[in-house]
Amino acid sequence: MFMLEFNISLGRTYLDRKFKLGLYVLSLGWTLRPITKFTKFLKLLLEGFSFLRLYSISLTRSELVPPLKLGMDGEELTEQETALYDRQIRVWGADAQRRLSKSHILVSGLKGTVVEFCKNIVLAGVGSLTLNDDHPVTEEALSVNFLIAPDDNVAGRSLAELCCDSLKDFNPMVRVSVEKGDLSSFGGDFYDKFDVVVVSCCSLATKKLINEKCRKLSKRIAFYTVDCRDSCGEIFVDLQDYTYSKKKNDETIESQLQYPSFEEAIAIPWRSLPRRVSKLYFAMRVIERFEEAEGRNPGETSIADLPNVLKLRKELCEAQSFNESQIPDSLLERLVVGIREFPPVCAIIGGILGQEVIKAISGKGDPLKNFFFFDAMDGKGIIEDIANTNTGG
Repeated sequence: MFMLEFNISLGRTYLDRKFKLGLYVLSLGWTLRPITKFTKFLKLLLEGFSFLRLYSISLTRSELVPPLKLGMDGEELTEQETALYDRQIRVWGADAQRRLSKSHILVSGLKGTVVEFCKNIVLAGVGSLTLNDDHPVTEEALSVNFLIAPDDNVAGRSLAELCCDSLKDFNPMVRVSVEKGDLSSFGGDFYDKFDVVVVSCCSLATKKLINEKCRKLSKRIAFYTVDCRDSCGEIFVDLQDYTYSKKKNDETIESQLQYPSFEEAIAIPWRSLPRRVSKLYFAMRVIERFEEAEGRNPGETSIADLPNVLKLRKELCEAQSFNESQIPDSLLERLVVGIREFPPVCAIIGGILGQEVIKAISGKGDPLKNFFFFDAMDGKGIIEDIANTNTGG
């Protein structure tokens, strides 16, 4: 229960009543213990403790926490922000929360994984979130998008518009808006408004183009791509030249990492990569190339495409002097057939992505560099640093 704005005297009266009610229920449960059944007695005790807990949380958040003055550019967290994000501030500090509250994030492609990510960062308390997805609601979207209720009026409304309404309810302190149009057609000035750009469900060419537009700007923009197919997921990260702080031997030190762009990373010859690189990395590149060659949108594949996908794999491996066995038929079949997202995997990938974006904004903690893969078949999450030696960190 977040008591963000209320008259202090009225709030105190309300909280005092809640406190007294909690004590009353506790005492009633104890008094009646000889003549009540155990389950009823336990229920009364739990109800009493619940009232006391609500009293404690509400009192702490609404009255006892003063605004945090941070001494940075004259800015401070408001009293409401301090109360609402109290537990987070205890974890990653007031400065990190201030950075979050001033950040602006753009997200495109609102399928299950990205919806999980949006929920996470809205609850974390970013400054603003801009949604881009003009697609209409489909049965597939309803199966993985918990922001859209089955009884919502979806007629004539896009995925972004429907998700926007729900996300505002998660945290009214975050500004959530919708941007219509094709991201690839927007100029650099549009992206300059954001600190983080996350794209999903887009073509190989679009990923390269948007990443390049972000890199051409004078400010550093954190760029992420995320894709989830069946029970597999991939995240790509480009933080450009990134400086962050981390603890080492009880001391806080500054570290630097240099990231390649998406185009640079996937252009690295396969034969030059370590032998133990995730098979998902190569399989995802084959699927991307197939969809690009066929003029397909992401996920527009079926089992009928498998022979042509296997043929393309052979051609790519021959051109790269790479062993085909590193890209199993069974894995490619799963990616071709399992075009729908698997909700539990969405939760995992969306959680990891949210964590990484918070790290990038706050400048605290070792960031992911530069690919992350997850496969529910073995339950493993793997980080792969795929970069030329002169861009490694």
